[in-house]
Amino acid sequence: MDNNILVIGIAGGTGSGKTTLMNRLIERFGAEVSVLSHDNYYKRHDELSYEQRCLLNYDEPDALETDLMARHLDRLRRGESIQCPVYDFTLHNRSDETVTIVPKKVIIVEGILIFTDKQLRELMDIRIFVDTDADVRLCRRIKRDVNKRGRTLESVLEQYQNTVKPMHEMYVEPSKKYADIVVPEGGKNLVALDLIMGRIKRHLEEA
Repeated sequence: MDNNILVIGIAGGTGSGKTTLMNRLIERFGAEVSVLSHDNYYKRHDELSYEQRCLLNYDEPDALETDLMARHLDRLRRGESIQCPVYDFTLHNRSDETVTIVPKKVIIVEGILIFTDKQLRELMDIRIFVDTDADVRLCRRIKRDVNKRGRTLESVLEQYQNTVKPMHEMYVEPSKKYADIVVPEGGKNLVALDLIMGRIKRHLEEA
């Protein structure tokens, strides 16, 4: 294990502000940061049609290949590069591409369900949960899925009611208890951001 590598987990509900928080950290420490996103580890479903894939529950732990992600994170912690899968949200399926991720002094792991898995959790040095009001999260999700993922408003709302909201209450919200830090409003919380940046800066100076 490379003690010079700091692993930071960022979890929270869909649209909570995880990406904003992560982007602020990347803007500040860019060259020193590698990112591992849980979304890229959604299971491949070539055996299903697009219509069938649209009906899957993407908000439960079983939808993801978390054991592969944990193995990849373990290798990054040991200073080894990995071939990370790539998920295509417009197709609801994993693509044939992979991306090489090289270990940096800071590794950010992000996703809504990353704290639900004990093996993955224990590979993190700092666990941050981004906590945002449900109405705000829904509005952000609608905007993102319609504008960036080619979804219709009706499909986003239907998915939210059928799986996103109940799975958030069943899995995501309870995983908050594993967080070292709970950050209301994510990257817009400048006080929390300042504290997290200070911790990373200390690590980089010591490393």
